[in-house]
Amino acid sequence: MEKPRKTFIGLVDKAIAAANSMRPDELLFSYKGILYPTTVCSPETFKALESFEARRDDVILAGYPKSGTNWLSQILTDLIAISQKKTPGSESGVNAEEEEEPYLEIGDAEKYERMTKLPSPRFVVTHLRPENLPKSIFKSNAKILLLIRNPKDVATSFYHFCNGLPTLPSYETWDDFFTDFMRKKMVWGCYFEYLSEWNKYADKENIMTITYEEVKENPAQGVKNIATFFGIPLTEEQLQLVVERSSFQSMKKNSDKTHGSFGNILFRKGGVSDWKNLFNEDQSKRMDKAFEEHIAGTKLGKKLKYDLYCKA
Repeated sequence: MEKPRKTFIGLVDKAIAAANSMRPDELLFSYKGILYPTTVCSPETFKALESFEARRDDVILAGYPKSGTNWLSQILTDLIAISQKKTPGSESGVNAEEEEEPYLEIGDAEKYERMTKLPSPRFVVTHLRPENLPKSIFKSNAKILLLIRNPKDVATSFYHFCNGLPTLPSYETWDDFFTDFMRKKMVWGCYFEYLSEWNKYADKENIMTITYEEVKENPAQGVKNIATFFGIPLTEEQLQLVVERSSFQSMKKNSDKTHGSFGNILFRKGGVSDWKNLFNEDQSKRMDKAFEEHIAGTKLGKKLKYDLYCKA
């Protein structure tokens, strides 16, 4: 992913420029009861998305915002390059000839027509809940890597992200943000509902769930598991290369080339348990209660190891 991502960088720069001339109340719009950023999504794009035709060999990454989708995108892009006998990071990498923004719901309504011309395997990323994805994704039986992260760190990372990115409403205080996060006023919807909806698909053979924390704990094993799921054989040398290139330090260092000015906002800490610097006791208990009500006891709930990562 070191090659300059002109489409992506251009899209972000354009969105930031547009957001700078908008009022805070104009930054978001609602579609089917969920908020989205006006500068990168549109009702027209969502309408066009319904007719998107997924392919059986599409490589799909699903994750809520601030769960680590950019990190896993790096890993998957490199794995696809290896599967095509290409060198990760080279000009001949994935979709180099006809680059398209991989986030499915981001961009103009014509992108899906352009995507029909992309060579397989296409790499697709989405923050959408399953019920808002095009039906063809599930009909095609394409493999989906579902990425989840402990909710307290998601909220913490999201707070800093909102305050760094002009395309999203900013917050004067963490308390204000926390209130909105718990009242389902976030872009891409409520995280607990997101987990709850995806949990209905957790047993499907073509869906593999991985947590941000487990990849952080053992990157080599995480990469190995992802490669196995997508049927990509790796040599020890290739494995180490992917792990190295997807380290936080390496991605941050290359972020100017891969993400432009957006990289400074995107790559902040990349750690675990940063929530302890923001949550007060009452907020911590409120989130514990929400977790219990929505997702504890389910397959995804257990996978998150909530007691390990979210209890002080």
